[in-house]
Amino acid sequence: MKLSIAILSVLPCVNAFSLAQHGAARAFVTKLDAQRQPIMAEYACPLLMRNFNSNFRPMLGNWKMNPSSEKEALELAAGLSKKLGEETCPMDEENEFCTEVVIFPPHPFIARTKELVEEIGITVGAQSVFFEEKGAYTGSVSTSMVKSIGCEYVLCGHSERRTLFDDDDEAISRKVRKVLDDDMRVVLCIGESKEEYDLNIKNEVCAMQLSKNLVGVTKEQMENVVIAYEPVWAIGTGLVCGAEAANDVHRYLRSVLADLYDDEVAQATRIQYGGSVTPDSVDELMSQPEIDGCLVGGASLDAEKFGRIINFQKSV
Repeated sequence: MKLSIAILSVLPCVNAFSLAQHGAARAFVTKLDAQRQPIMAEYACPLLMRNFNSNFRPMLGNWKMNPSSEKEALELAAGLSKKLGEETCPMDEENEFCTEVVIFPPHPFIARTKELVEEIGITVGAQSVFFEEKGAYTGSVSTSMVKSIGCEYVLCGHSERRTLFDDDDEAISRKVRKVLDDDMRVVLCIGESKEEYDLNIKNEVCAMQLSKNLVGVTKEQMENVVIAYEPVWAIGTGLVCGAEAANDVHRYLRSVLADLYDDEVAQATRIQYGGSVTPDSVDELMSQPEIDGCLVGGASLDAEKFGRIINFQKSV
């Protein structure tokens, strides 16, 4: 079904961290491709239908500090390459049937892993970088270094970097801008802790992180930003964030992006879910209209499991 013209009255989104610059009410005319039904937001925010194809739904595998040797890393990459279907391919705006797959090996394994997987369409990324270009920063890795060995993506703001390595919002913001300035793509990770979840301030926490971490990022650069919502309390704990609850947060994050930028950016930005994604949970997650792929941790270390996640079965 095609809906040619929609005239919608829009009220601004209101939240504690809103950066909206517009008036109390406005109207706009836009051409919409209604390939899926409009989503009724729970918030006083713009009602839009997203121009959707499967490019919105990449699958990312974060290997973290695993495995323990290059030999094991190459075996994992080889095993994974055998589990992918013909629909797996690099990001291609002209091919709406692609499912982009990106893996994030530890830095020492990136180059050799890329050699194994690039021919079948898997992209590689880096788990972290430092925001300086070079200098006396022992143990750090620059964007130019990872780009030179073929990385196209960089994770920024992962909960483990925030909590274990004290990456604060200012540092994360600087990393985000450095990655974008060097013509790579960012996967910006945000999410609330268990305490923040119990206090029912998850939306406020995520809005704060999103607002602070995207400081200085232009509307044009947002094309190269993926948001990954990772409820920290659901990572490796056995606790589960339900698919519908995750979808609600994703919908809210679009309202924040609409305030920070505009409705076009809010609907075009890919927002992924990460939080103990498994073969058992992926189908329900990927059936949610606001979830644009998954950032997978532990399951990405098992070729069989990650292959099943990549080849998810969307419910009708």
